[in-house]
This record gives sequence, structure tokens and C-alpha cells, in this order.
Amino acid sequence: MILKSIRKPSPHKRDILFLSLAGVFITSLVLGNVIGTTKFVTIFSFVMPEWLQSITPSLVRDGSLYIMSIPVGLLAYPFTFLVTDLISELFGRKKAQLIVWIGFFLNMYLLLLMSVGHWFPNTYGVSGGLNLFEGVYDFVIANTVSSMIAYLIAQSVDVRLFHFWKRVTKGRYLWIRNNGSTMFSQLVDSTLILSILYFSGNLGENITTLGMLGILIINSYLFKFFFALFDTPIFYLAVWYFKDYDEDPQGYKLFDVD
Repeated sequence: MILKSIRKPSPHKRDILFLSLAGVFITSLVLGNVIGTTKFVTIFSFVMPEWLQSITPSLVRDGSLYIMSIPVGLLAYPFTFLVTDLISELFGRKKAQLIVWIGFFLNMYLLLLMSVGHWFPNTYGVSGGLNLFEGVYDFVIANTVSSMIAYLIAQSVDVRLFHFWKRVTKGRYLWIRNNGSTMFSQLVDSTLILSILYFSGNLGENITTLGMLGILIINSYLFKFFFALFDTPIFYLAVWYFKDYDEDPQGYKLFDVD
């Protein structure tokens, strides 16, 4: 399928696009780390029919009731994988890996600023939410350090798998590299971050067994899995719309799309 466009590429527009994608990536990443597991939200729940219960592990249901519950920070996080895939496609592997490292260091910067605020003495009678700040600080320290370990590994896996599939398919079949990289790397991310939070005691007092941890990992991954499926049309549309911004150092042209 040949995709044609009447737009002309310009370095200025390319810079705007890259900065915009980087902004979405960093905002989603930082927001996800700050609010993290402060709250678990129910996406949906339903009573499973008997035939579905028979093929659904008891680990992920309460009798006949299935509840899709995820950390509120997870709502923003899947967008980071969509953005890294877009940057990989439009700007190449080096810039995608660059934005991963920038995200890591900006989160460390966030920790530094919050730590400085924590270390300075409180001005009594002026602070309007001291207990709130200290609670957020304690949470962010544990959550961000844990998530950054998982983040670096998962995002690096995503970038490398994306370009692996791109080489294998010779730049064709967008959906293979989009889903083939994201779905696996998100499984790595969900397993790592929730396991680290569990073993460090930062998941909540009711999560006391590996079975409960397994439920959280499965629910987290299922949400990311279906998000990856649903974002495929968005990925195709964005690549088509921004194909004039092609800066692929490997030489695969974006209009060679099947």
C-alpha cells in the first residue's frame, strides 16, 4: 500500500513533533510514578457464566465474579509505550532510547527536588498540608525507585524488540513491530514493578500472598495488553499522518506500509 501526502517535511515541524511526543511521554511517566498505587480503580466487573468460569483460573476471579482492578497510575503509563514506538518509527532507535534515558533522569530529578523539600525544616504555622506532603514523599520514594528499575528494563526491551521486528520484516507490517514489542515489554514491566513493590512492602496491607500479587500482575497486564491492541489503529493513523517527518537512519521508508 502506497501512502502519499501533499505536505512537505520541515526540520521545524519535526522538532515540534519530537518535543510534543517527548512531553506526552514524560508527563505520563512522571504522573504514573507520583500517583502510582495510591489508589486502585475498578475498570469493570461482571459475573462470569459457568462456561467462562471453567476456563478461567481461580487466581483471577472471586468465585464467579471477575473484577478488573488496576493502579490508578497505570491509566497513563501505556501511553509511554505508544510514544516510544512512534519515536522509534519516526525518528529511529537512538532517539527512542534517548527519551527513555531522559525519562529516567527526570524522575531522579523529581526525587531530588522532593527530597530537598523533605530535608528542609518545616515553617510551623504556614504549611497548609504538611502531613499530605510527607505522605506523598514517603510513597513517591518507594514507588518511583521501584518503578524506575522496571521502567528502564521494560522500555529498553520495547525499543530493541521494535527494531528487531522492523529488521526482520524489512520495515513492513507496522502492526507486528508495534504489538510484538509492546505486549512482551509490558508483561516484563507489570511483573517487575508489582513484584518489587510487593517484596518491599509497598503494595498495601491486604496484599499478603503471592496469589494476590499474581492477580494484580495479571489484571495490570491484561489492561496493557488490550490497550496495545486498541492503540494499533492510532499508531497506524499517526504514522500515516506524520510520514513526512521520516528520519529513519536505517533507511526504511514509512510509506512502505502493509
